[in-house]
Amino acid sequence: MAKLTRAEFIRKLAPYAIADMHITKVPASLTIAQGILESADGNSGLAVQANNLFGIKGKGTAGSVTMPTREYSGGKWITVNAAFRKYNNWGDSVADHSALIVNGVSWNRKLYHKVLGADGRTAAREVAAAGYATDPTYADKLIRLMDDWNLYQYDIKEEDQPMTAEEKKAFEALQESVKEQQETIAKQAERIKNLEAQRNIEPPEWAKEAAEYYYPHMDPKTGSFDFWRTITIQYRKEKGITV
Repeated sequence: MAKLTRAEFIRKLAPYAIADMHITKVPASLTIAQGILESADGNSGLAVQANNLFGIKGKGTAGSVTMPTREYSGGKWITVNAAFRKYNNWGDSVADHSALIVNGVSWNRKLYHKVLGADGRTAAREVAAAGYATDPTYADKLIRLMDDWNLYQYDIKEEDQPMTAEEKKAFEALQESVKEQQETIAKQAERIKNLEAQRNIEPPEWAKEAAEYYYPHMDPKTGSFDFWRTITIQYRKEKGITV
């Protein structure tokens, strides 16, 4: 089986990391960087034999495997055998990794909580500070991977994901519909404004006599055009005025 290149590994792992991020808030950049570092780009014996990309010990969805591992202890590196979790696939490995970040450990359920929702660099520093790995340069290594491979590009929010052609078409149709509705509402508002104005006009010159006769104490004297026309006709009839 041919070894995966780093680019191939990232391309294969990214969809799992992004989908998981939308559920758990574990940054995809952190998941991918840790996967690169812990699994040697998916080529380590643990990754190949157990689909374990993050070096998590214990029993996984497919049991466990015993593997040699290097640990930093007493100021030096030593090799020991340990039982590591075995998974059915990479998706299980990613989910278990995020479950550890979200749920912490039995003695501290909030051990990794500062990682959740953080940017990649902050997440790298926080996961290292919480003791995820014994390597004293763990955070620096993760950040270097993030920088070199621009892993931050995978920390996209669900609402920021590019739309498909069909989604874009539907969205544009919705925008056009909203625009038409706004124009209709604006026209209706203008029409109402004009009607309101017509109901509150002062008496035209030809209606002033009728206004003074019928409503001498009305102040201000305002009404609709039809109102002034009606009382003027009535006034002229009453006074016997002919045009």
